[in-house]
Amino acid sequence: MVIRSGLDDYRLLGRSGLRVSPLCLGCLGFGTAWGRGAELEESRRIFDLYADRGGNFVDTASSYNDGESEIFLGEILDGRRDRMVVATKYSMIIDSTDINSGGNHRKNLMMSVERSLRRLKTDYIDLLYVHMWDGTTSVEEIARGLDDLVRQGKIVYAGLSDIPAWQASRMQTVADLRGWAPLVAIQGEYSLVERTPERDMLPMAAEMGMAATAFAVLAGSLLTDADPMDELWRRLERPDDDAPLKNHAVKRHITERKLRIAETARSIAREIGRSAAQVAIAWVLQGRHGAIPLSGPASAQQLEENLGAFDVRFEERHLAALEAVSGISLGFPHEMLQSEVGRQSLFGPFPRLLR
Repeated sequence: MVIRSGLDDYRLLGRSGLRVSPLCLGCLGFGTAWGRGAELEESRRIFDLYADRGGNFVDTASSYNDGESEIFLGEILDGRRDRMVVATKYSMIIDSTDINSGGNHRKNLMMSVERSLRRLKTDYIDLLYVHMWDGTTSVEEIARGLDDLVRQGKIVYAGLSDIPAWQASRMQTVADLRGWAPLVAIQGEYSLVERTPERDMLPMAAEMGMAATAFAVLAGSLLTDADPMDELWRRLERPDDDAPLKNHAVKRHITERKLRIAETARSIAREIGRSAAQVAIAWVLQGRHGAIPLSGPASAQQLEENLGAFDVRFEERHLAALEAVSGISLGFPHEMLQSEVGRQSLFGPFPRLLR
């Protein structure tokens, strides 16, 4: 029996007609090859909980846990493959002795897709992301390769991840002008503590017909009820008395600004009877940019908590407090164009025409 929840409030994926859940299940933690993560049975419990609540959008990559994530997902999907929208990625190097086993070029694209199809035990991938911009392969080569895979039926849709907004818009324009398969999604880091995608990536995605999917919405567990220093130290796996490294880690990963944001989220969570993680996920879910957050739980219990984000109800003062502590400068030229001086220079006394 499917228990109805926010997961079945489906939305369209970018300019496509594909319906996906508003929260995507991230499978980075499926597998233990990297020293931590969920074994197969716990991964299955996580997936079953997500699917039973109406979720249909799962995200993995060829590199996650050295391929175990795709392998586990292939086992779990047996018998229900067509009900799920499966996203995976290519780009990351998998063989340190072979320079061409990584990158965005056509050879790696074709090899990686064939490998992912075998691991996932399927003959098609719903959404293939370019995992990371390599700065060397032309947008024409990538877009043409993705289009060929769509025409071959090996992938259904294509997307981008970890790429400058101007390169993404170039690739979408090239695909449109040449009649190639369009890009329907872009993935990037986005959270209360990382809002810089609001400058270019998110507006570009909306303008170019790409859905935005957001990873690290909990900022590496900073936006949870866990103590930020304890959590950081657990991830670094270093002794507590290593002061120089600790100081460096604090400066690199945990700034005063991030701590203020995290404490504001925890304070609001306590007030409304929710967890900080639920507040952080709900902020993305309810945001004006319509980003689809990824939840990458390590256990079914953690996923259960994260799904509680659909029940979070903010008051205006809560949103104002989060905006005050986490808001960023949009920088040039955005602030100039949105300023009163800019509007007056463009439109004079007439009503503002800019969106």
